[in-house]
Amino acid sequence: MLITLCYLYLWARWGRRPAALVRATVQRLRASRCSFTFCGAAALPRGARVCLSRGGRVFCVGESQLVKWSDCCLPLACRPGDPYQLIAEASVDDFSKLGVAFLEDRLQMANGLIPQKIVSVHLQDSALKELKDQASNKQAEILQPSPEASVENKPELDVMEHVGQEEPKVLGPEATQQKGGASGSEPAGESDRGVGSLELCHLHLSSCHECLELENSTIESVKFASAENIPDLPYDYSGSLESIADDVCPEREGRRVNITGKAPNILLYVGSDSQEALGRFQQVRSVLADCVDTDSYTLYHLPEESALRDPWSDNCLLLVIATRESLPEDLSRKFMAYLSQGGKVLGLSSSFTFAGFQVTSKGALQETVQNLLFSKVDQSQVKLSVLSSGCVYEHPGEWLSLGKLQGHLENEDKDRLIVQVPFGTCGGEAILCQVHLELPPSSSVVRTPEDFDLLKSSNVRRYEVLKEILTTLGLSCDVQQVPALTPLYLLSAAEEIRDPLMQWLGKRVDPEGVIQSSKVSLKFVSSYTSEIEITPAAIPVVTDVEAFSSENFNLDIYRQNLQTKQLGKVILFAEVTPTTMSLLDGLMFEMPQEMGLIAIAVRQTQGKGRGRNAWLSPVGCALSTLLVSIPLRSQLGQRIPFVQHLMSLAVVEAVRSIPEYQDIDLRVKWPNDIYYSDLMKLGGVLVNSTLMGETFYILIGCGFNVTNSNPTICINDLILEYNRQHGADLKPLRTDFLIARTVTVLEKLIDTFQDKGPNGILPLYYKYWVHSAQQVRLGSSEGPTVSIVGLDDSGFLMVHQEGGEVVTVHPDGNSFDMLRNLIIPKQR
Repeated sequence: MLITLCYLYLWARWGRRPAALVRATVQRLRASRCSFTFCGAAALPRGARVCLSRGGRVFCVGESQLVKWSDCCLPLACRPGDPYQLIAEASVDDFSKLGVAFLEDRLQMANGLIPQKIVSVHLQDSALKELKDQASNKQAEILQPSPEASVENKPELDVMEHVGQEEPKVLGPEATQQKGGASGSEPAGESDRGVGSLELCHLHLSSCHECLELENSTIESVKFASAENIPDLPYDYSGSLESIADDVCPEREGRRVNITGKAPNILLYVGSDSQEALGRFQQVRSVLADCVDTDSYTLYHLPEESALRDPWSDNCLLLVIATRESLPEDLSRKFMAYLSQGGKVLGLSSSFTFAGFQVTSKGALQETVQNLLFSKVDQSQVKLSVLSSGCVYEHPGEWLSLGKLQGHLENEDKDRLIVQVPFGTCGGEAILCQVHLELPPSSSVVRTPEDFDLLKSSNVRRYEVLKEILTTLGLSCDVQQVPALTPLYLLSAAEEIRDPLMQWLGKRVDPEGVIQSSKVSLKFVSSYTSEIEITPAAIPVVTDVEAFSSENFNLDIYRQNLQTKQLGKVILFAEVTPTTMSLLDGLMFEMPQEMGLIAIAVRQTQGKGRGRNAWLSPVGCALSTLLVSIPLRSQLGQRIPFVQHLMSLAVVEAVRSIPEYQDIDLRVKWPNDIYYSDLMKLGGVLVNSTLMGETFYILIGCGFNVTNSNPTICINDLILEYNRQHGADLKPLRTDFLIARTVTVLEKLIDTFQDKGPNGILPLYYKYWVHSAQQVRLGSSEGPTVSIVGLDDSGFLMVHQEGGEVVTVHPDGNSFDMLRNLIIPKQR
């Protein structure tokens, strides 16, 4: 990977004159017996190859004189199959020429083969001599792909000493369409199973810390660089792995940083091939993908056959063992050899142990929910409810040389369920768990509703524990890369308002088609092309409805379930937008009220909550901002704080008014939250109001979890749990369906309030709220005890003190902490 980055770095500075410097770098790396890789890219402009996309910049190189592969190297061996793999010998000069030609898309292969990557390897002398002898007689045969290509994907590396570690495969578009292709070695078992392969989208720059630091310090500042201040490239000290006995590894202390140059592969071993094992693989892969950035790491299934046959350990950052099956002796030796080489292992409810540890079964713990005390590396503790496997770790001797990370049950025996065990002198270590960290709380893994509630309440802490474990094992669990912003689409829920909408819009936009506001500039265009820039401050709006399609929002479903006179008729929809609260800013005061505006997004990058709180917005969360106009001299206009209560109530009623869904335990919490029972938050409301003349213009932002189970809870979780408890068959719900129903219910609630005042809606509100007869403390755990009374005429919370006095608590200055039963001041 270093040579790829080096080439890009030099090319960005000096254009097409880096060959000599690339050659010098290759010589330097070769002297240290390090491996390096030329990697391809995808999604190319016509006639060019994209080397690097960074922020708004794209470095490309065009076409020039072709370089024939056969002119630069001597073929030695091949492995037929898809991809077709070749081993050849080249000088430093020729290797540099090959690499530069490959990156500039000028490398020509024989027989229609398309190069995917070039990887340097070191051959043992005996193997080199043998291959050279064969090459002189079989060169033509080597270059001809076999008509009966093998489905295996790795060359036999038993004759090779693979010094460096390579990235997961990144192919160009041609490589997936052609039967023939040439590449270096692949992750074990990946191609033939189709599990975890990368999309053909970008150039993976490795997770090596030094490489990333170099990238940040050079690529971003190339225009200020000069030949005199080129920083030294870091060496790759990953040496030969000929045998465990010959390894010389420095001892490492503390957390491991990936500076070995290994590919960012996480391999998952889930036992012998079966449908059960495949399901277990999907479970483990899903939870790990939630913890690590899948743009930085790849997760592969490691079948038993590949684990025994292939040299997977060369390209493995972490081995995850997640099977109750006893490991075959030869496979156990393989895993121990990997540990001896400095490997990292995570055992998830596995029988795998070493160093004298024993897995002992305790029937009383079998698949039960237990309280776990988990100690982090910094000695802080996390207490959570976990699903026990029914086994504990025991050691016949002293618990010596254990790592700081560990977890034990909160029982008399303090049974150990998580242990960190260092191994060998090369930095190998394992973290072994007899806790089902890989299983989400669901009806399939718990016995009682109480167990479900306990596990769901601890779900965020389950992720905290898992991320601490992965970080300790050397992985990064940083927040995933912010998704790219997408254009807005202007949609209408009723065909009859489409023409008046476009006529109004034609009069409102400036000559450039823009409506400008203090928060965002909306540029209305008939169609979107990649040349149109999208920023948080300037977003294109596509007006051609025929061009709209989304996997996450079905306009027909929304239309069928929106039964309103005004609200939600005109839709601004985005797959990814900064925040829906800003999108209506330039339209809200001008658009006719009968064209009720709503902004809907699949994801937000800058979601907002109350105060300075952020609102996390994963896929599966129903996200919208609705414009509502309320006359000042009306029942609701005189009691604007009720708006947030009406919106929270509308979400709950939208679900519980569906036939057969009335018992789904969805509730409202003062002042602006949607809850599961009184246990967990799954949604919230944010209201911004502006008074102009005699009218309140109110933006109601709302987000509630519909299909996203992790890291907390969603509506479909409640439906699945209800089905399990009652033998029902209620269907899961969709975000587009529920947004439309919520807007419909809200309009009815507003009409009722305007007609009857607070008493028109409070009976329904109290039916669903979580505070009935609840006692709390004011201010702190030492404050006076009060009883919740209800809402006053303005929508504020009333509490009854012991002395008989009723106190009103305003939502803009206080927050109700359900976990501690306090009414407390907001942090400022």
